[in-house]
Amino acid sequence: MTGIHFAHPTNRFWPALKKAGIIDWVPNVSPVAPAVPLANREGRHREGLWTAATQTHFCHPSNRFYPALRQAGIIDWDVDTDRGMTDEQRTGLTNAGIGITNLVKRATVKASELTQDELRAGGGRVQRLTADLGPKVVAVAGVTAYRAAFGQRRAGLGRQAGDFEGAQLWVVPNPSGLNAHETIASLAGWYSRVAEEAGIL
Repeated sequence: MTGIHFAHPTNRFWPALKKAGIIDWVPNVSPVAPAVPLANREGRHREGLWTAATQTHFCHPSNRFYPALRQAGIIDWDVDTDRGMTDEQRTGLTNAGIGITNLVKRATVKASELTQDELRAGGGRVQRLTADLGPKVVAVAGVTAYRAAFGQRRAGLGRQAGDFEGAQLWVVPNPSGLNAHETIASLAGWYSRVAEEAGIL
């Protein structure tokens, strides 16, 4: 063992971080070193290191976002979790009227590294973005993130009361692999409902 996560010579994690400008070095590993998995997971409301490395939201291998979108019929392709979305896939999402952003635009290892002030500021940024772009539906992935960012401590999953800068506002479950309450099938059900309201399905 090397004591270095993702140290196998065939693993592209470290080169991807370097390509993304997060680090300016790559560890020197032995050609026979085994891979050592890192117990990090994609976050629901901030940019995880895997997202930063691949430039693709929800791209951690344990995250069920894209498999659920595919099962819901919203996309018909898979994301390479090592490399992230292709330009063609990004264009396809945009042309379908789908956009993805973070509440907080900085990479962290754990969601707990974010402050309440950062989350509230992120909620304000998303509100301004919604006012500028005028989408029909806005969906926040993760009820805990929504409560913190928008000051709605008792909010639950589903469509929220009132409108949000002219848009329907939905809170859907966090697709992270750490969310044991949801499956790909249940997430697909939520995403289908939102997509139907948005006129995508």
